[in-house]
Amino acid sequence: MNIKCVVIIQCDIVQRRCSGFACTNAFYNKEGAFKDYDAAVRYISFTCGGCSGKGIAAKLEHLSKKLNKKTDITKDEVVVHLSSCMVHDNYHSNRCPHADYIKSIIIKKGYKNVVEGSYISANAARKRKEGIYDCYE
Repeated sequence: MNIKCVVIIQCDIVQRRCSGFACTNAFYNKEGAFKDYDAAVRYISFTCGGCSGKGIAAKLEHLSKKLNKKTDITKDEVVVHLSSCMVHDNYHSNRCPHADYIKSIIIKKGYKNVVEGSYISANAARKRKEGIYDCYE
């Protein structure tokens, strides 16, 4: 698979208190969920738009228009990551109750490469192992 762009979708509520630094840092350091991406891969991040996540449709339409107009990147060359704050139990919250709905919108908009997860801290991994956090993997 030839990936040219990674999109990270972050929970709108969590984004109010999280800068997204850990996910961005993991992307640029090619760690965890981002370890297999080439150094030339572009990165973009935005929120789901708020509960229920329906706002993601408009954001993906905007992205599609910009990709078509400003780049040679196709939807097949884009991977969309639902951030760990959306799809895993963590100190921010439990798994987003709308995660599957948001994923279905992403796929309906033509982005077939969807990954659940971005950055997992060592502390969160330990808490999953200890059963403190639920594990959805």
